[in-house]
Amino acid sequence: MSAHLELRKVTFAYDGQEKPLFRNLSFHFPLGWTGIIGANGSGKTTLLRLVSGDLQPQEGEIVRTAQAIYCEQRTDDPPVDFERFLSAGDSLAARLIGELAVSTDWPERWPTLSHGERKRAQLAAALWREPGILAVDEPTNHIDLACLDMLMNVLPAFRGIGLIVSHNRELLDQLCGNCLFIRPPEVAAYRGGYSEAVELSRQEEESNRRRHAVVKKEFSRLRKESVRRREEAAGAQRQRSKKGLALKDHDARAKKDLARLTGKDGKAGRLYDQFQGRLKQKREELDGIKVRKTYRLGIEFRGCKKQGDLLYSTAPLALPLGPARSLKTPRILISPDDKIAVVGNNGSGKSTLIRHIIETIKLPRERIVYIPQEIPAVREIDFMRELKSLSNEDQGKILTIVSRLGSRPPRLLSSALPSPGEMRKLMLAEGLTRSPWLIVMDEPTNHMDLPSIEVLEEALDEVECALLLVSHDRVFLRRLARTFWRIDGSSTKHNRLEVDYR
Repeated sequence: MSAHLELRKVTFAYDGQEKPLFRNLSFHFPLGWTGIIGANGSGKTTLLRLVSGDLQPQEGEIVRTAQAIYCEQRTDDPPVDFERFLSAGDSLAARLIGELAVSTDWPERWPTLSHGERKRAQLAAALWREPGILAVDEPTNHIDLACLDMLMNVLPAFRGIGLIVSHNRELLDQLCGNCLFIRPPEVAAYRGGYSEAVELSRQEEESNRRRHAVVKKEFSRLRKESVRRREEAAGAQRQRSKKGLALKDHDARAKKDLARLTGKDGKAGRLYDQFQGRLKQKREELDGIKVRKTYRLGIEFRGCKKQGDLLYSTAPLALPLGPARSLKTPRILISPDDKIAVVGNNGSGKSTLIRHIIETIKLPRERIVYIPQEIPAVREIDFMRELKSLSNEDQGKILTIVSRLGSRPPRLLSSALPSPGEMRKLMLAEGLTRSPWLIVMDEPTNHMDLPSIEVLEEALDEVECALLLVSHDRVFLRRLARTFWRIDGSSTKHNRLEVDYR
């Protein structure tokens, strides 16, 4: 398979946007997978839509020599050619159906499928068409660990040019040979998966900062020397002027004329002019060192550990998961300093269990932070209305935390409805200002950009209050959880919760 993908001086901005997302962007994508990394709202999805032809640049050109397919983040509708793929009967279709566990009745059952099932169907249909260029947007949102393992087995076999936007560090490290960091209006490329690329980026930034400091110091020294030489040249000019000399002082005038004739009196001026050239070169060298503007990230949050033995206690439960299935649990206890991870496959009952705990826990509501897996649009609208009605002091506390999570407050306040990742940051920040005893997050890394996830990890790792986290992000949970609630769905009738202490 031969493919070529190149951006040549591409500029793009959405209607009404003051500054372009990309300006004069040039980049050649190599064969294999390139991870597209950037903050929420930085243009990751826009880049995928540009390279696949879904959007057109205002300036520049995008060169493709192969078919490009874009697997968008949403999965509301079945993918193009899905039914044709299912009935194809060729070896590639059979392999993809088996490796991604795709069922032939999915077109009829599409509204009832989980997001993970829909994403597998989307990828299977796209890979079956054997595109030279494949752009995949957030394939790991909402999927369970079994589905993640399927993606890790299938995607490396793609032999074209692949672009992937994902917040899953494990997938990016295993899959990608290169990473492209979007920092509007520019991009920067580094070799390796996410972890290696981040380290290379950090080293480059640190090297640039050191070099910038050295060159800035040298430029300052030269500028001071320039001022001294300018004053010296001006003094020489005054000295060789005949103004003020008596008309009869023939000896003094003769010396002035001799100095002009030999050029000695202009030496200071010529040296000053030559020095200006050195100063200009140093200024250009300083301007050529790229040092990104950085914002202070990281939130210091200790929480408020509740005094006493327990936050929550319940007898064994049997929670209905449908007409013929239930989730059975032992007695559940949550202590004031517990750090609990809830894991299991999609549909096993994790969110059902979390909602039951939230509905039955006997704690003041202001002492609980609960971020659900998906936030209804009406709740987002109400939240933004409430946020904008707060006093400047209260609003400032929330927006300071949001800023430390990597989002810019002015942009958030000016938007009618922030992105899903930014909304989660806002709701978490509001909850943190209430000194909670318990933080409950259902899929906390969904929709969040990678820098924000790492900042969130740092903050939650230090909290004194209890944590209850539902996540498929193994890296995230390995760092934060001390107790695992594992839901086993192998039984035909009941899923069972087992408690595992690390």
